[in-house]
Parts: sequence; C-alpha cells; structure tokens
Amino acid sequence: MTAPVVLVAYASRNGGTAEIARWIGDALEQEGAGVDVLPAAGVRDLHGYTAVVLGSGLYAGHWLREAVRFARRHRKALGSIPVWLFSSGPLDASAAERELPPQPGVRRIADGIDAVEHETFGGRLEPGARGLVARMILSQGKGGDFRDRDQVTAWARRIAATAAVVRPQRI
Repeated sequence: MTAPVVLVAYASRNGGTAEIARWIGDALEQEGAGVDVLPAAGVRDLHGYTAVVLGSGLYAGHWLREAVRFARRHRKALGSIPVWLFSSGPLDASAAERELPPQPGVRRIADGIDAVEHETFGGRLEPGARGLVARMILSQGKGGDFRDRDQVTAWARRIAATAAVVRPQRI
C-alpha cells in the first residue's frame, strides 16, 4: 500500500496558523504520509490527494476568506476524500483545557463537505500583528502564544492513523 498523500491547506493572517499547519505536516510525515503544506489560496487542484486537512485562524469567530473560498471551490472533491478541519484562535488556554466546538460558520463548512472532525487550537497574537483589532487586543495586554504543539501533534497522529483506511464516521 502506498503512503497517503495529504494536503494540509491553511489560511493565516499573522503566521500562527501557518505554523500549526507545518506542525501537522511534520507529524503526518513522521507517521509515513506524503504531505504538502500549502496556503489555501494557492491550491488549484486536489488531484492525487487521498486526504485533506484544512485550517484557518479565527477572527471574530469567523474563518479567513481564503479558507472559506477553498472549501467552496473544492466542495465536490472534498466530498469524496476524508477531510479534517482545524481552527486556531482562542487567546487563552481554553483550547488546551477542553474540546471547543466549531464556530457556526465553520460548522456549516464541516457539514457541507462532510468533514471527519474539527479541532480548535489556541491562537497566537504577538507584537507586530496586522489589523486594527489585533493591535487593540495587544494594547490591552491580551496577546500571547496559546498554541499547544503537543496537542496539535497528537491530533495529526490520529489523522495519520485513519487517513489510509476507510473514511471514518463524520462529526
């Protein structure tokens, strides 16, 4: 059996979600999967991929436009292969302490493409972040890095364990 070729596509405004995508890709590779980690906006075709992991940073409870467009543009192809979704965003430890349900818009995307699972990871907001709201949050002292690499890696390993087998039951 050949190793699955997994696409990890992401939308990231300030780089934190892109780094989570790379962590996922690294963990999948360590488990024997072939992996491409790419910005969602640059993916034109899903031909050759046996599974997709799609993620976005959350801003005001919404995914970035590039991730939403990716899900819409590739909806038919995504419906025929296993898809896992992730969001990054909470600027506190909540995502590491308990399972957080997807935001309503993300839930609609998950349902529309029959996603296997969705996971929310903590976010990162550090000085120099783009956007007025980001700068306001930072000025209130509420920034920081709340991502948990061990949590991300464990989730990616669960994906690797199922990506090569029959499609798991959806969320």
